Amino acid sequence: MTVLTLRARGPAAAGVVWARYVFPARWATWSPGIAAVRTDGDRIAPGLRGTVVSRLGFSVAFVVEFVVESVDEEEREWSWRVSAGPLRMRLHHAVHDDGGGAATTLRLEGPALVVAAYSLPARWALHRLVRR
Repeated sequence: MTVLTLRARGPAAAGVVWARYVFPARWATWSPGIAAVRTDGDRIAPGLRGTVVSRLGFSVAFVVEFVVESVDEEEREWSWRVSAGPLRMRLHHAVHDDGGGAATTLRLEGPALVVAAYSLPARWALHRLVRR
């Protein structure tokens, strides 16, 4: 198991960044790799299940199933498990005030090759997440 923590800072307020996380329908607005999100609820909460349709190029889609494990609204932290066939990963997100903007972290836990492959698009998405 490999663990990698990514970080991004930007001018968006922490409350705005948190709202971009808590409503899965908004994920595609800041994560260029997401084409669609389908869930059994409107807001992240423990037990929420769904699928993310990811873009792997111009015409290839990749479907990832997920379940939210925990959400701490007060601390602005949440964790979820994702799977695509035999590939599994756990992700933990956190958003903090950063004096006039927001700082966010993403901890990835999974097989080394999966973590490495996901880290580049995840970095890009995190930087878009904290922009205005």
